[in-house]
Amino acid sequence: MRQRDERYEGQEIHKAKPDPLYEKKPTGQDQQQRVRLYRPEDFLVAEDASHCICPAGQKLHSNGSACTVNGRPCHKYTGSKAGCGPCEQRSQCLRHPQRTAVRQVAIFKKNQSSPNDVLQAMKQRIDSPEGRRRYSQRIGTVEPVFGNIRHNKRLNRFTLRGSKKVGTQWRLYCLVHNIEKLAGCDLKK
Repeated sequence: MRQRDERYEGQEIHKAKPDPLYEKKPTGQDQQQRVRLYRPEDFLVAEDASHCICPAGQKLHSNGSACTVNGRPCHKYTGSKAGCGPCEQRSQCLRHPQRTAVRQVAIFKKNQSSPNDVLQAMKQRIDSPEGRRRYSQRIGTVEPVFGNIRHNKRLNRFTLRGSKKVGTQWRLYCLVHNIEKLAGCDLKK
């Protein structure tokens, strides 16, 4: 049974250290651009969530409620070119007013679990007796197949582009593995 590596047990102490690049002072043009941009909290969402109102009073229409950003569900809104184009507050609303045509904002749903909570729950499931049993079963059945394909046959990267071609290449890799298994077994029983 594989055990979790003890060396990684105390990695939380490294996360508490300050980032060495955090205290760098902005200089020159960067310092002038340090204007507080509008945050998603500054936008007023309608009760039916069909639109939201920006701080300048423009209406942003909904363009998706089943969206995820970094694994968290959110509702996305987009402004119109007619509303955002001539707006006086573009420099406070957009990071790059010259390049960006309209404002897009993602409003995250409240009272949702963070990705860290899900990660901790998965760690607990793997560390449970049932999780250890399943993981040891996977180590014996699934992982050797990938190890054989990647290391023994050196098929460790896809050389084609596009999901259809990569899918075909993966099926060929699996075919090579299965042919080798068939060649090794006795078919004359």
